[in-house]
Amino acid sequence: MTEDYENPEIEERWCAEQRSRVEEYLKEQNVDHGEIGEWPAWHVPPYVAIWAIESKKSPGWVGWWAITGDLPTDYISAEMVKHPREAMRRFAEVWGEVSGYLLRGESHPAIKIGTPKDWPMLGDLLKRRSELLAQFAEDESVWEE
Repeated sequence: MTEDYENPEIEERWCAEQRSRVEEYLKEQNVDHGEIGEWPAWHVPPYVAIWAIESKKSPGWVGWWAITGDLPTDYISAEMVKHPREAMRRFAEVWGEVSGYLLRGESHPAIKIGTPKDWPMLGDLLKRRSELLAQFAEDESVWEE
């Protein structure tokens, strides 16, 4: 049985679970941050949510963007990325670049993920997810305000 994510209770539960994932991930990554948004800056449950993370250096301002959903949890600096749509594009770019390295059997110079044995599977996953994110970022219908 599939869940009806248009049901507000199910959507709220999914968002709360994703927020917890962001909180846990940022802690694991030792990211020094302020508050995590109570609600995603943008989301399409159960596939993806983009979260605004407050800067500790500049309270009240977004310092980081995090992504969760049916994809790897990750975060990026908001220094040059001011909107969730831009964040999605950036995640797509970074993941596309990393997937290229992994699929060639090479270690990315800055981002470490998995073991060499896992790189073919992880590279394929990242490539597919980066393509999906790029499609979401370009789809005007999902960004209507």
